[in-house]
Amino acid sequence: MSANTPGQPPTATGEVGSSFPCPPSALAVGAHPDDIEFGAGGTLAKWARQGCAVHHLICTDGSKGTWDPTADLVSLAATRRAEQQAAARVLCGPSAGSVEFLDQVDGELRVTPDLCRRVVEVIRRLRPAVVLGHDPWKRYRLHPDHRAAGQLLCDAVVAARDPHFFPDLGVAHHRPGALLLFEADQVNHVEAVSADDLAAKLAALHAHRSQFESTMLASDEAQLADFDRRISDGLAVLGAPYGLAAAEAFHLMTDL
Repeated sequence: MSANTPGQPPTATGEVGSSFPCPPSALAVGAHPDDIEFGAGGTLAKWARQGCAVHHLICTDGSKGTWDPTADLVSLAATRRAEQQAAARVLCGPSAGSVEFLDQVDGELRVTPDLCRRVVEVIRRLRPAVVLGHDPWKRYRLHPDHRAAGQLLCDAVVAARDPHFFPDLGVAHHRPGALLLFEADQVNHVEAVSADDLAAKLAALHAHRSQFESTMLASDEAQLADFDRRISDGLAVLGAPYGLAAAEAFHLMTDL
């Protein structure tokens, strides 16, 4: 697996945990529409079936997600917003929570005090038991938005837990119980993904139709089927060392 393949970590090494207890609520933070489904879709689908309220926060508008140099980028951003909202419903069904957007320009996401403040407000308002996001320390990851989104989330987790960060927000501080980083540089945790979870992950990815060509390399039904097989095979590879038919892999942090 390439370091730049969406949502895919390297094969885990060393001691690895599994099956984190289903939390009552989770907030997943992605750089772009579709990143959450790639990185943690199976896990979120599993938790949603068990009653976890799953919230999405998307950092950028996805306006560079096309290979067409003549594309209307305002229209593309609107399309990608709608696709993300649909994907969240497909993935999580009645357990789908809010889908919120920071609306930063695709490719230009930066870690700033103002954006940290906005993420802190979301964490404090939603009070998730678990937060999920990109691993900002993943080596050889090219896309700057993935690095920035991961760092922004980690910074916001620290600020959200301490009452003297951004007291003007007027929302009580909140310390999540765990942070799960997808696209992990060092995997220390895997989550089993059932056939139903995998089907939900793929269906949610299919909701991002504007990305079929540029991200999924799927210009027709046959190529879309190839994409589904690549995702399925990748999760099978991740699960095999632990006796799991399929798994998603993370770096889990609980000392927050």
